[in-house]
Order: sequence, then C-alpha cells, then structure tokens
Amino acid sequence: MEARKKRKRRPWWMWSLFGLLIVVAGLFVWAAVYGVGVYNALDGLNKSDEESKFTQFNDQDSTTAEPPKWEGTERVNILLMGGDGRGLEKSQVARSDTMMVVSIDPATKKAHVFSVLRDTYVDIEGHGKGRINTAVSLGGERLARTTIGNLLGLDIQYYLYTEFEGFKSLIDAIGGIDFYVEKDMNYVDNADGNRYDIHLKQGQQHLDGDHALQYVRFRHDAMSDFTRTERQREFMQAVASKIMSGWSIVHITDIIKSVSPYIETNLTVEDMLKLGQLGLGITVAGTEQVPPMDMISEDNAGGAAVIGIKDEDKLRQFVQDELAKDTEAPADGTSTDGTGTSTDSSTDSSSSTSESSSSSN
Repeated sequence: MEARKKRKRRPWWMWSLFGLLIVVAGLFVWAAVYGVGVYNALDGLNKSDEESKFTQFNDQDSTTAEPPKWEGTERVNILLMGGDGRGLEKSQVARSDTMMVVSIDPATKKAHVFSVLRDTYVDIEGHGKGRINTAVSLGGERLARTTIGNLLGLDIQYYLYTEFEGFKSLIDAIGGIDFYVEKDMNYVDNADGNRYDIHLKQGQQHLDGDHALQYVRFRHDAMSDFTRTERQREFMQAVASKIMSGWSIVHITDIIKSVSPYIETNLTVEDMLKLGQLGLGITVAGTEQVPPMDMISEDNAGGAAVIGIKDEDKLRQFVQDELAKDTEAPADGTSTDGTGTSTDSSTDSSSSTSESSSSSN
C-alpha cells in the first residue's frame, strides 16, 4: 500500500470534520443533562424541507427503503458525514469525504465507531458501481445511509451532516482552547485568497477557531499525516474536556446555535435527548477502519485508483465480530480515560493501525 500513501493524502479539512462530529455527538449528552432550555436550539438541527440540503431527493427517498424505527432498546446506528460545500449552490450536495458510523448497544452501553474509506468502490442503488462518498450527492442522505448500511450489514437509522466551517464556529463558541503548540508551524496556501495560511508559534497559546483550524491542518513536516493525526487527537481531547466543563454546560444553548447552520440531521429533539440520556454511561469499545487493510484490493475505475473489497461477506462478518465484542467482559488491565474511551493495549494498537492506514487516503 506504499504507493497509495505517496499519491493520495487525506484533505486537511477532513480531520477537522472528524473532531467536530465527535464533539457535536457529545453535545447531545450534555443537552440531555441540561434539560428543557436547549430544546429549541436542538430543534434547529433538524432542518425543514425549505432549509434542507436534501430536499431535491425527496422523490428518490420514496423508492429507498427506510430502516425500522429505533425504539430505544435495540442497537442504534448513526451515520456521521462531512462535506466541503464551498462554491456549491444550495441545490448541490458535496460528496461525503468523511463517513463514520457510530453503533451503540443500549444494553451494554458500549459504542463502536466505523470509519469508512471514501474511495471504497461499491454498488450504489440505482446508480451502478461508484465511490461510496458519491452516494449522498447522487441520492441524498437516505441513499448514503442505505449504501453504507449495505456495506456494513447494518440498519442505519440516523444521520448527521456538516461542513468544515462548523469546526471554527464550535471553537469560537466555547471561548477558544488553551493549548501548547509544540513547534513553529508555517505554510502558505494560495487557494481561497490565502484564507487558510498557517502561521503559529511554538508555546502555550490561546487558540481561537481560526488558529485552531491552522493547528489541526498542519502536516508539512517529516511525518506528515502521521504526526498530524496525533496532534488532532490531543487537541480534540482538550476540546472535549472544555465542552464537559461547567462553563460550557451553562452556555450549551449558544454553542448549539453557533454550529446549527452547519449541521443537519433527521434526529428529532426527542431522539437526541433519548440518545443523550443513554450516552451518559456509554464507553467507546473500539474504532475500526472499513474496509480493514487485509480486505482491501487495489482496483481501477475509469483510469483512476479506487479501493476494492476482496470479499464483502467477510467484511460484513468482520463488522459483526467487532460488535459482538461489546458483550464480552473487559480484559484485565482495561481502563477508560476521562471521555470513557477504552485505553487497553489492544484498542490502542487497533486505533493506531486504523489511523495510519487511513492517513494514506
């Protein structure tokens, strides 16, 4: 896979979206705790037909089967999608270059996160074969849920869609982050009128949304995406800690309103609060790349490289095997960090492998 690593790099904004999506999921938890005061703010995340990016696909929705409604006791699956909507008309939808499925078992209160590689070449209902990240632009959120659900062998009841500018709004809404920048970082980006140049100095700093975005973007050093993903994990832990602080809970309504223009979901307020109440005891049992490295084949479509799958049935079994671990007792020595994430050695190794391989895409 070395050749793929050299010729393809994950877009800078993709990791920003990853952090935003995880943090927004955390906001649902705190909204449930804080109660009625955030009801209207949460309601704004569920867009009307006039506001929705996916209105044009309503006719197609009628031909795409909707998964059974989540009743609150069975496993629930949520698709998190991120797209770069700059320069698009309201009727246009960006490809979902960030796709993660959060699968939660209410009985064990354990969650798994599956990160789907954007160039995975799959069947898209009504459109033949294509890259999996094109499903949302071809048929809206329901086709995306169906396509990714078919790949994983899961019913995906909900989605959350956002665009990367929401990251900056979130950091500004929580009052910025005090963070240690480990070295000078400089990069001139001539696109978009140098709007995304990077100029940071080493040392402890207070990062607003713009400077936080510069930090999580930077990859222009010897280890490129490998060190960048490590920085991003550390930074998002700092963001999560601040969101769970007393100050953020008090200002939760303003925070949600700030990110609301960049987020769309089919979760109702009642669904969000139900998930939030459930989320108070949830731990992250594992994070996996899909497809995993040993199931990837180097394929070609129209002269361009795509990610093939050696055996889709084995891939779906892989997903089920990972979810089955949620019912297993934790091994000796397993602990959790402040966010409830498992920190045993096997989980760390899996996460590291997944991130390293993902950074080459």
